[in-house]
Amino acid sequence: MPFEATVLTLYPDMFPGFLGESLSGRALARGDWSLETVQIRDFATSKHRNVDDTPAGGGAGMVLRADILAAAIDSVAPDSRPRLLMSPRGRPLTQARVRELAAGEGVVVVCGRFEGVDQRVIDSRGLEEVSVGDYVLSGGEPAALVLLDAVVRVLPGVMGNPDSGMHESFENGLLEYPHYTRPQVFEGVEIPAVLVSGNHAAIGKWRHEEAVKLTSERRPDLLGRPAAVQPVTK
Repeated sequence: MPFEATVLTLYPDMFPGFLGESLSGRALARGDWSLETVQIRDFATSKHRNVDDTPAGGGAGMVLRADILAAAIDSVAPDSRPRLLMSPRGRPLTQARVRELAAGEGVVVVCGRFEGVDQRVIDSRGLEEVSVGDYVLSGGEPAALVLLDAVVRVLPGVMGNPDSGMHESFENGLLEYPHYTRPQVFEGVEIPAVLVSGNHAAIGKWRHEEAVKLTSERRPDLLGRPAAVQPVTK
């Protein structure tokens, strides 16, 4: 069965967006995954179809109403797919979690708006809050697109060569090593000699050392974390 993604949003026209292009777009056309959107506003009952209200206790902004969002979520046929809420206060999305999601049947993604979502819906509907970074977006839609892009690209058959993603950043617990290609000399700088030596053992050693160096300099917090894909040992 294809990977099934259902997105609950106030802006369904944002989808598939860039997911309709390149690898994910071709996979969508082939039926490797499917995308359905649910318009949250369709479940509003007021004359003006309002979906938000003022926060209890006062404060700036508005909050997505519990009854409307709950009705939208309940309209999705119950299954074993995880229900994710894109939220800056959620657990950071990791490549390991991406691979876990890709191994499942699909995801139900809720895109928040305004100041947030009524906590009672998060609790009662078992929403897993997920963050794509330590910053705030105008809504959950861009974050949902990022999450789906990360998941779809590792679905079986989406990347032509299944090994092509194994050495990328975060897959083995390290940032990716530097890449080079033609021309041999660019603006007076040559490709490192080891990469054109033909010595694959030396190339592998150089790439690993460079990955460790970059990770130590830029993301030392990654060192010691479990890898998304464990190395194969014999």
